[in-house]
Amino acid sequence: MNADRRVLAAVVASTFFVGFGGGVVFPILPNLGTVLGISPFLVGVILSTNRFVRLVANAPAGALVDRIGTRTPFVAGLAIEGVATTGYLLALWMDAAGPVGVAGVDVTAAEWWFILARVLWGLGSALVFATAYTIATDVSSGGSRGMDMGIVRGGILLGFPAGLVMGGVVSDLASVEAAFGIAAAFALFASVLAHVSVPETHVASERSSVKPWEVDTAIPTLTVGAVNFAVLFAYIGALFATLVLFLEAIDVGVFGLNAQGSSGVFMAVTVLAAAVSMLGGGKASDLSDSRVPILLGFLGVSVIGFLLLAAVDAGLFDGVVDPAVALVVGCVFVGAGQGGVSGPMTALLADLTPAERTGRAMGTNNVFGDVGGGLGPLISLPLIDVVGFGPIYAACAFLPAIAAVVLVVGVYAETGSVRPGTASVATPGPAAEE
Repeated sequence: MNADRRVLAAVVASTFFVGFGGGVVFPILPNLGTVLGISPFLVGVILSTNRFVRLVANAPAGALVDRIGTRTPFVAGLAIEGVATTGYLLALWMDAAGPVGVAGVDVTAAEWWFILARVLWGLGSALVFATAYTIATDVSSGGSRGMDMGIVRGGILLGFPAGLVMGGVVSDLASVEAAFGIAAAFALFASVLAHVSVPETHVASERSSVKPWEVDTAIPTLTVGAVNFAVLFAYIGALFATLVLFLEAIDVGVFGLNAQGSSGVFMAVTVLAAAVSMLGGGKASDLSDSRVPILLGFLGVSVIGFLLLAAVDAGLFDGVVDPAVALVVGCVFVGAGQGGVSGPMTALLADLTPAERTGRAMGTNNVFGDVGGGLGPLISLPLIDVVGFGPIYAACAFLPAIAAVVLVVGVYAETGSVRPGTASVATPGPAAEE
């Protein structure tokens, strides 16, 4: 294994373990209304807080990467996520403290601790995402970049489904406290692993000309960012935020687990499909003469997946196939669509961005994704009581279709072609001009 492959492997291993920690808590957080009696609106706030924090942190994180490099922000980000996960345990222990009034609003100590933990997680993950993708760009070329981006993103996702299953099962069979404790241990281990194994890849010396508030507003960044917004609004913001409630509403479970435990299994199926298609889509985009057709195909797969979920809610499969089986198929399509887009999309952005702007481009792209992921729970959770699950999932099917149009228009505006090649314009690594 050459040096670049070792660096990529170290990043994948670190993001796997922090992804595992994040996965453990995800089946539990949407169900805080049942666990702690938290209102649906405040559950939405807790779920969205980390993404809204990243709205502020992503651009400075990207600029920091272009200014001082990748190693220090990457290790620090993982450590912050580990500390944040321990905050979930503190929130449970604080539940008995009762309400703490702020500005005339009674909010329990547990709720404040959950919000604080999500703030820290947002800060840490902004650093991790900006650095991980930049490292992958630094150590790859146009001919391998799609696969490398898929591998890095897959590192997070392959840990995430394992965590989803463990979080759902452990919280169901043991306790929520046990699940949060496991998550904290794995997240903290990730930072230790990164500290001993990930070198600097991006700069040879500090670039003082890069300011913390700088963002990248180039057409490729805005185009890819818009696609990222649409995909993550539907996938993380809507589906993941509502799945446990959907299972309760249609009374579907697997392996004898309740809705919370079953949601972890369904989420895991979705994310596993995303991980497989992420690697396949990335590799296909490397082998193809253009990444755009691959992206359009997987956006179409995502559309089909959400339409299947809406059909399950409408009862269109009743008497034809078990609702649990139909849900699995829908989750596989949604996950495959999201994953298949992720690797080629980030690789396309790297292809069209000079190396000295990579950190800022990745940070700006993450802003768009977090707007989508953050708005999703705030919009979808309250609307469930008004319109139901089916219309929400049907609406989510339109978002990838709109994203496909934006992608073609933006790529053509930048390159003069709807099928630009995969050759990179960036110069990788610390040798890039200061």
